[in-house]
Amino acid sequence: QALRQISQRTISTASRRQFENRVSENQKLFQEDNGLPVHLKGGAKDSVLYRATAGLTMFGTIYAFYYLLVSSMPKKPN
Repeated sequence: QALRQISQRTISTASRRQFENRVSENQKLFQEDNGLPVHLKGGAKDSVLYRATAGLTMFGTIYAFYYLLVSSMPKKPN
């Protein structure tokens, strides 16, 4: 019973980390008319993620076409 009281006390008195509400700041950032597409308005991190995704997509597409080309060739007789 003592263990239950201790565990309930630590759970109920645990300090919660307070996060600042930044929704209005983000709304201003993403609604600003600065000519950037919405997927790049987050800054450098968004740009890096976009370029990495585009690069992986291009690599995968080229690899798929290469593999299709190799698979379509007849095997050489031994």
